[in-house]
Amino acid sequence: MESPTPLRLKEARKAAGYTQQQLGIALGMEPNTASARMNQYEKGKHAPDFTTMKRIADELDVPVAYFYCDDNILAEFIVVWNKLGFEKIQELKRIIEQGK
Repeated sequence: MESPTPLRLKEARKAAGYTQQQLGIALGMEPNTASARMNQYEKGKHAPDFTTMKRIADELDVPVAYFYCDDNILAEFIVVWNKLGFEKIQELKRIIEQGK
Protein backbone atom coordinates (compact mmCIF):
# COMPACT_ATOMS: atom_id res chain seq x y z
CA MET A 1 0.00 0.00 0.00
CA GLU A 2 1.31 3.42 -0.94
CA SER A 3 1.57 6.17 1.62
CA PRO A 4 -1.28 8.71 1.44
CA THR A 5 1.11 11.49 2.45
CA PRO A 6 2.31 12.69 -0.99
CA LEU A 7 -1.17 13.13 -2.42
CA ARG A 8 -2.57 14.66 0.77
CA LEU A 9 0.35 17.08 0.90
CA LYS A 10 -0.28 18.23 -2.65
CA GLU A 11 -4.03 18.61 -2.05
CA ALA A 12 -3.56 20.56 1.19
CA ARG A 13 -0.91 22.80 -0.35
CA LYS A 14 -3.12 23.66 -3.31
CA ALA A 15 -6.17 24.20 -1.09
CA ALA A 16 -4.12 26.67 0.97
CA GLY A 17 -3.10 28.52 -2.20
CA TYR A 18 0.64 27.83 -2.05
CA THR A 19 2.99 26.88 -4.84
CA GLN A 20 5.62 24.31 -3.91
CA GLN A 21 8.23 27.04 -3.72
CA GLN A 22 6.06 29.33 -1.58
CA LEU A 23 5.37 26.57 0.92
CA GLY A 24 9.00 25.55 1.08
CA ILE A 25 10.08 29.14 1.69
CA ALA A 26 7.38 29.57 4.35
CA LEU A 27 8.88 26.53 6.08
CA GLY A 28 12.34 28.11 6.04
CA MET A 29 13.84 26.25 3.10
CA GLU A 30 16.33 27.95 0.82
CA PRO A 31 14.47 29.63 -2.06
CA ASN A 32 16.60 27.93 -4.72
CA THR A 33 15.82 24.42 -3.39
CA ALA A 34 12.36 24.86 -1.84
CA SER A 35 10.36 23.87 -4.92
CA ALA A 36 12.47 20.79 -5.68
CA ARG A 37 12.32 19.60 -2.09
CA MET A 38 8.55 20.00 -1.85
CA ASN A 39 8.22 18.26 -5.23
CA GLN A 40 10.14 15.27 -3.90
CA TYR A 41 7.79 15.08 -0.91
CA GLU A 42 4.73 15.28 -3.18
CA LYS A 43 6.09 12.64 -5.55
CA GLY A 44 6.89 10.31 -2.64
CA LYS A 45 10.59 10.19 -3.54
CA HIS A 46 11.46 11.44 -0.05
CA ALA A 47 9.30 11.58 3.05
CA PRO A 48 9.57 14.42 5.50
CA ASP A 49 10.28 13.42 9.08
CA PHE A 50 7.51 13.91 11.61
CA THR A 51 8.81 17.26 12.83
CA THR A 52 8.87 18.63 9.28
CA MET A 53 5.43 17.16 8.59
CA LYS A 54 4.11 18.88 11.73
CA ARG A 55 5.52 22.21 10.53
CA ILE A 56 3.89 21.66 7.13
CA ALA A 57 0.58 20.79 8.80
CA ASP A 58 0.73 23.92 10.95
CA GLU A 59 1.51 26.10 7.92
CA LEU A 60 -1.36 24.56 5.92
CA ASP A 61 -3.75 24.63 8.90
CA VAL A 62 -4.55 20.92 8.88
CA PRO A 63 -3.87 18.33 11.58
CA VAL A 64 -0.73 16.29 11.00
CA ALA A 65 -2.86 13.11 11.25
CA TYR A 66 -4.53 14.11 7.97
CA PHE A 67 -1.31 13.33 6.08
CA TYR A 68 -1.01 9.82 7.51
CA CYS A 69 -4.63 8.64 7.51
CA ASP A 70 -5.19 5.83 5.02
CA ASP A 71 -8.97 6.30 4.79
CA ASN A 72 -10.14 9.22 2.64
CA ILE A 73 -13.40 9.84 4.48
CA LEU A 74 -11.68 9.75 7.85
CA ALA A 75 -8.98 12.10 6.54
CA GLU A 76 -11.66 14.59 5.47
CA PHE A 77 -13.36 14.20 8.85
CA ILE A 78 -10.07 14.94 10.63
CA VAL A 79 -9.83 18.26 8.78
CA VAL A 80 -13.44 19.18 9.58
CA TRP A 81 -13.00 18.10 13.21
CA ASN A 82 -9.97 20.35 13.51
CA LYS A 83 -12.01 23.40 12.50
CA LEU A 84 -14.74 22.82 15.10
CA GLY A 85 -14.73 24.59 18.43
CA PHE A 86 -14.47 22.74 21.73
CA GLU A 87 -18.22 22.77 22.39
CA LYS A 88 -19.07 21.35 18.94
CA ILE A 89 -16.47 18.63 19.41
CA GLN A 90 -17.98 17.70 22.78
CA GLU A 91 -21.45 17.63 21.21
CA LEU A 92 -20.29 15.38 18.39
CA LYS A 93 -18.49 13.13 20.84
CA ARG A 94 -21.72 12.69 22.83
CA ILE A 95 -23.68 11.88 19.66
CA ILE A 96 -21.10 9.34 18.54
CA GLU A 97 -20.95 7.70 21.97
CA GLN A 98 -24.76 7.41 22.07
CA GLY A 99 -24.67 5.56 18.76
CA LYS A 100 -22.43 2.81 20.08
